[in-house]
Amino acid sequence: MSAHSHAPHGVTATGKHRQALMLVVIITLSVVVVQVIGAVLSGSLSLLADAGHMLSDAAGVFIALLASWIAARPATVRSTYGYQRAEVLAALANAILLAVIAVVITIEAVRRLGEPAAVRTDVMLIAAALGGAANLVCLFILHGGHRESLNLRGAYLEVLGDLLGSIAVIAAALVIAVTGFTQADAIASILIALMIVPRAWSLLRDVINVLLESAPKGVDPDMIREHILKVRGVVEVHDIHAWTITSGVPVFSAHVVVDSESLNAEGVDRMLDRLTHCLSNHFDTEHCTFQIEPLEHAAHESRQHA
Repeated sequence: MSAHSHAPHGVTATGKHRQALMLVVIITLSVVVVQVIGAVLSGSLSLLADAGHMLSDAAGVFIALLASWIAARPATVRSTYGYQRAEVLAALANAILLAVIAVVITIEAVRRLGEPAAVRTDVMLIAAALGGAANLVCLFILHGGHRESLNLRGAYLEVLGDLLGSIAVIAAALVIAVTGFTQADAIASILIALMIVPRAWSLLRDVINVLLESAPKGVDPDMIREHILKVRGVVEVHDIHAWTITSGVPVFSAHVVVDSESLNAEGVDRMLDRLTHCLSNHFDTEHCTFQIEPLEHAAHESRQHA
């Protein structure tokens, strides 16, 4: 016998912040236009690299928005969890996109080190300063929500990287203006690429954990087992599984062996209420499934997991 406590389908962590994500996309694309124009007028590679980075960020956030819309579609007979995992796939695409951008920037920057070009530092400074201001606004918009969703976290980290990139461009412009060392532009571009790599890896690592159905962060199956064993009437717990469908949607299942007094209809109903209450209150897991078993059932059950 099993019990299901369902979190509302379609209400994913990213879905709750769609307006914020859309506003970030609009601001970011506006800055991209300004920085591309500034890069063309100034001849700055680092400014163009920062613009390319911001364009990839806007694309990543747009993918997250599209995925959150897809994730809101209802479950079907074949897709029993709906399409919420689409958000995780979008985060994967975002991580790969970041890695590609880092490689392209590095290749072009290395080439520029051997062939430095003249740079107009005044235009470079203005465009970079506008980009930095816009990034601060976007960070404020995304603050808080980045703790709930992989895609919002990805967007937050990307905007933070953009801010650091803008600072690097400003620093390069000041160095060139004061010393005439034009290679500072290419060096700043390499620094931007280096800032992208760890963020891409961090996002990719979290996506892999979800796709491999690892236990969610902060969820210790052994601790859950201890809590369930304290529920009145529970004799043993085995075949425990804890995983994540998408950000903000943890799932749990277990086989729960109960005493004979809990096996009548009224007793099972109370038992399921206690179990779901335990998971919801202590581990913030609303979607849980319990298979209730009599003690005698263990003799002819093949256990797949502890």
